[in-house]
Amino acid sequence: MDADSTQLQQAQLMAILGPDMAPFETLISHLMSSANEQRSQAESIFNLLKQNDPNSLALKLAHLLSSSVHLEARAMATILLRKQLTRDDSFIWPELNESTRSAVKSILLSAIQSEESKSVIKKLCDTVSELASSLLPDNQWPEILPFMFQCVTSSSPKLQESAFFMFSQLAQFIGETLIPFITDLHTVFLNVLNNSPNSDVKIAALSAVINFIQCLSSSNDRDRFQDLLPAMMRTLTEALNSGQEATAQEALELLIELAGTEPRFLRRQIVDVVGSMLQVAEAESLEEGTRHLAIEFVITLAEARDRAPGMMRKLPQFISRLFAILMKMLLDVDDDPAWHSAETKDEDAGETSNYSVGQECLDRLAIALGGNTIVPVASEQLPVYLSAAEWQKHHAALIALAQIAEGCSKVMIKNLEQVVNMVLNSFQHPHPRVRWAAINAIGQLSTDLGPDLQVQYHQRVLPALASAMDDFQNPRVQAHAASAVLNFSENCTPEILTPYLDGIVHKLLLLLQNSKQMVQEGALTALASVADSSQEHFQKYYGAVMPYLKTILVNATDKSNRMLRAKAMECISLVGMAVGKDTFKEDAKQVMEVLMSLQGSQMETDDPTTSYIMETITLGDKRIGIKTSVLEEKATACNMLCCYADELKEGFYPWIDQVGDAMPELLRSAKLAVEKGIAQGRNETYVKQLSDYIVPALVEALHKEPDTEICANMLDALNECLQISGPLLDESQVRSIVDEIKQVITASSSRKRERAERAKAEDFDAEEGELLKEENEQEEEVFDQGKDKSAEERRIAICIFDDVAEQCRESALKYVTIPQQVLEFGSNYGISDAFLFMRARYYDTHLPFLLEACNDENPDVRQAAVYGLGVCAEFGGSVFKPLVGEALSRLNVVIRHPNALQPENVMAYDNAVSALGKICQFHRDSIDSAQVVPVWLGCLPIKGDLIEAKAVHDQLCSMVERSDSVLLGPNNQYLPKIVSVFAEVLCAGKDLATEQTASRMVNLLRHLQQTLPPSTLASTWSSLQPQQQLALQSILSS
Repeated sequence: MDADSTQLQQAQLMAILGPDMAPFETLISHLMSSANEQRSQAESIFNLLKQNDPNSLALKLAHLLSSSVHLEARAMATILLRKQLTRDDSFIWPELNESTRSAVKSILLSAIQSEESKSVIKKLCDTVSELASSLLPDNQWPEILPFMFQCVTSSSPKLQESAFFMFSQLAQFIGETLIPFITDLHTVFLNVLNNSPNSDVKIAALSAVINFIQCLSSSNDRDRFQDLLPAMMRTLTEALNSGQEATAQEALELLIELAGTEPRFLRRQIVDVVGSMLQVAEAESLEEGTRHLAIEFVITLAEARDRAPGMMRKLPQFISRLFAILMKMLLDVDDDPAWHSAETKDEDAGETSNYSVGQECLDRLAIALGGNTIVPVASEQLPVYLSAAEWQKHHAALIALAQIAEGCSKVMIKNLEQVVNMVLNSFQHPHPRVRWAAINAIGQLSTDLGPDLQVQYHQRVLPALASAMDDFQNPRVQAHAASAVLNFSENCTPEILTPYLDGIVHKLLLLLQNSKQMVQEGALTALASVADSSQEHFQKYYGAVMPYLKTILVNATDKSNRMLRAKAMECISLVGMAVGKDTFKEDAKQVMEVLMSLQGSQMETDDPTTSYIMETITLGDKRIGIKTSVLEEKATACNMLCCYADELKEGFYPWIDQVGDAMPELLRSAKLAVEKGIAQGRNETYVKQLSDYIVPALVEALHKEPDTEICANMLDALNECLQISGPLLDESQVRSIVDEIKQVITASSSRKRERAERAKAEDFDAEEGELLKEENEQEEEVFDQGKDKSAEERRIAICIFDDVAEQCRESALKYVTIPQQVLEFGSNYGISDAFLFMRARYYDTHLPFLLEACNDENPDVRQAAVYGLGVCAEFGGSVFKPLVGEALSRLNVVIRHPNALQPENVMAYDNAVSALGKICQFHRDSIDSAQVVPVWLGCLPIKGDLIEAKAVHDQLCSMVERSDSVLLGPNNQYLPKIVSVFAEVLCAGKDLATEQTASRMVNLLRHLQQTLPPSTLASTWSSLQPQQQLALQSILSS
């Protein structure tokens, strides 16, 4: 800035800060200017004021908001002051002197009293609340509470409303401090709600009451406001009776908030409250928005099962009324010509807001209350709709059936024939929208009632869908039939699907040639799913299908066809993986070239493909669910690239440079290429770079993911990444991985505790118990299908720690800290204070965790833990050495357990024996080998865990080859046992030893035959079982 400009700016600042308010008001008006240059200059000067003289700026804003004759200036000054007093980067309060602070607080309270504009008063209350939220915790604004009480008890509606505004916003900060004044507050609230003639004041009071109730931690304190509930409800009814629906909607929104956060507050008067809400919902003379909010209130109460489980099921008469209301809303659908023409993909053509609310709320109600409550109501009401002459009623019944299926699945499966008949009979209805609804219902039922529906009714459902694909007069029906084939096949085995493939694939190929894009897209998604479900059975159709798909991929380049191209990409990938690499290889290269050109292209911001939703992606033999989310076409391409990387393995390497930021599956391709020397000069450093991109991204995604099922998938992916690039991880990466595992386990434990609390509620009933059981089962599935969850959490934590230790070697044991929260599962693990004290030096490693878990009551946990000890013994080096004695003690308990060889315990036993062998091998100097090695030998052979068996018997072989004196014993006293083990292993064929190990054992036996004294050999031979002697003679003579 030159000297003249600086001088001009200084003059402007002096004028703005002078006693005349006009220059400052002009500055504020320029901040609102539509002229960019003028506004930009004003912003520069404002920021300069803030930096150089925050005291003057705060005072000027305060004086302007209280004295300007221009409403816009007062409003803007209030907004700007609030911004400066908000705890963020703009917060200037700490920089203000005490005199300025005092003046600002005083002016704000005075302005509330003198301001006449309601909109400015609201802004002033917001500003006061913002500042007070920062100051009240430290009691830095003692005047504020007396001021609010003074306003509340004044005769001015304006001041009463202002005080209630501030009470609402500050409740969370001052709620507990107001407990001594509960009686006074109660009196004030009751008086205003009952007697104020001003509806705005009543709404403000309602908001204050609800916010105050929510911030009280004691249920006794909350209950002292129970008698306010009738007056709170009257605020709603009075507004409705006087035609003030906007006010009524405000009241409803506040009551919905209360229903969601404190449903039990409503419990004693639930009949009156819900009855009133249903009356509102039934009143067709009211605005749709008002009726929808009343429904939302009742649905919210039903969904508040974590706080008031079972409460709404005590009101069956209301549930039937609500169901009837929602069914009536489904009738509000127009026979829109756009639906029939199918020129656009608008599935909602003709659907109204009433229809959408009815649809959504039936789904939510069924999920919240469950099948035992909803199915009897549906069974009573749906047949009436199905038998009616109007197509809208038939349509509504089918839509309702689809909507309640998810929440009622267990009960509906018991009545599957009745449900299927109801739907399939509607496939022949004369109105195409009814036929569409029937197909829609079959698609939804295939998802929610599968695989039972597929197994029992495939012979009826698939021909019906195939027939619906022939409805060329109604392309939307055709497209939906194809989509329903997708739903059906996703829960279908190849054995069920294969007999129908000829007909289905033929019809889908015909639909691919349809002129309507929505029909083509439906056919593509169906083909993809059918291929994925039928796997190698799809091989015979590959030659007919793939040319069509490649044609679409190459030609669907204009803007209107990008969705089609995205679906073609998905279909090609799933078809390719179904038939296998050999068949797909040549086509895959052509497809890769198209995908690479897409990766390098610039996508338009309004590209419709950005709304492409991919439900699942298959990686090798795994299905990874991706919850519906918006994926850009490029992201879809990346997902497909992962399919190719997984399928082509090291053959994918040439493309890695161009798609290195795609997905973790690429790691495997890169690592294999480096190991096989076909990575064009690149080495492990390149794999490390890929790993450094992928692992932190995966950990960050895990941190942000709220869905437990997706978390489980991410943990699987993390596990794979460790196996691929574990040795390349650094300390911080290892730490972050274990921290995230802690978060997943802690979140799961928290959910478990919350469910246990719900079971203690007064309204808890059998139906709620069933729903709670379902939630627990869903949680268990996250960890493993149906095992005890707390044990599974332990097992998963151990398995991942085992992987970290195995892949990252000794450095991992130095750095991986066992999460405090995991150790706090003390009661589950039996971790004693004495143990923690004794091992304090290693408290921050995962070794104490493994040692305790070795004697866990759950055999799967024991197996994972003793396996982990073996890993630590092999790779832990000096870090493991001080714990060898403790490890031996833990392993001894597992091995000597009286039921150790029972089927449920044998895997833990075998892994304990393996771990004992590793201690003998890698820590011989830390043990009494003359005692420990014979114990290990005495446990052999192991026969349960075939992977460990091969490793252990190979170790035994190596020890004999090097004539391990401790193993052979004094005067070869343990030789008969060794030969006996060899005999058992060799007689078991390929199960207990690799071909190489077996060959080495045979060579060792032949060597012993030739070198041992005849007497020793005879003694050794006589110790074998007769069948073992015969088997060995046969093996040695061959």
